Amino acid sequence: MTNIAPVTADLARRLLAGERAALARAITLIESRRPDHQAEAQALLRLVLPHAGRARRIGITGVPGVGKSSFIEAFGTMLTGAGHKVAVLAVDPSSTRTGGSILGDKTRMARLATDPAAFVRPSPSAGMLGGVARATREAGLLCEATGYDVVLVETVGVGQSETSVADMVDLFLVLMLPGAGDELQGIKKGLIELADLIAVNKADGEQRLAAEQARRHYANALRILLPEDAASRPDVLTVSALTGAGLPELWAGMVRWLDRMSATGQLDQKRRTQQLRWLDALLHARLLELLARDPGSAAELARCRAEVAAGTETPLRAVERVLAAFAADQKPNPMPTPTLLP
Repeated sequence: MTNIAPVTADLARRLLAGERAALARAITLIESRRPDHQAEAQALLRLVLPHAGRARRIGITGVPGVGKSSFIEAFGTMLTGAGHKVAVLAVDPSSTRTGGSILGDKTRMARLATDPAAFVRPSPSAGMLGGVARATREAGLLCEATGYDVVLVETVGVGQSETSVADMVDLFLVLMLPGAGDELQGIKKGLIELADLIAVNKADGEQRLAAEQARRHYANALRILLPEDAASRPDVLTVSALTGAGLPELWAGMVRWLDRMSATGQLDQKRRTQQLRWLDALLHARLLELLARDPGSAAELARCRAEVAAGTETPLRAVERVLAAFAADQKPNPMPTPTLLP
């Protein structure tokens, strides 16, 4: 605490007091790429980390058009009505050409965004695989420290790269559409390995029967894909973001699943594994940054990329050459030989 700047300590105090404005300021801080902001953000995280970790972390994904934002607004509003404090980290896709992002989730979740027991934060994915923003993990910790007991992470829905969000939540929910065609073909093995629960959305009006039929088909498909793993086989339910039907049952199923994981120690182990994977991912990213900033290794990398693309060098040998160039640049300069006086 002695080396913490007063402004950072004050921000931490306001966070722990539950101030939404302080939470918004803190997330902006951790999303900044400025080195001074990054240093301040890490100091802030160290202060509030002992107060995080008590929330239920839920990831939500689904194909475009499945109604993720509408579902989250209805689901989150139900939870706040039951006395929960809900934080939503909604990740918008960034343009690969301009880097820009619409950040329209507060518009699509207008009711939840104005709920005093909720906090909605849209963030650009900034090109990160898995549809999650660069600082989504840290933003979740800040939300927990501020007192939010349910943290929902909405992903952009980009298929198997959803692994990154599954690696930061306790429970991963996959939303499906009714009448989407061949359900067995539509379920990908990789996605099923991530899903803890599956919900068929839009089970209302003329689509109610189609949603129930899709639920049965998905459940049957899971029995084929996971015949010997009934204990961890995802449950399949139907819900309606429009009417609220099935939402209480979905939440009850989530609580049962999380309580069972907690009682067996699997939840704690899962979080520890996630932290180690995040450490490895950050280490990998920082090492690449170091290589890119080092003149010698950056030049060697450019040469190696051209040779690998031309088929005149193997990728493994190219890696060894780049690392050798980096190591050579890191060696301390030898002491100059002293000149002997005549």
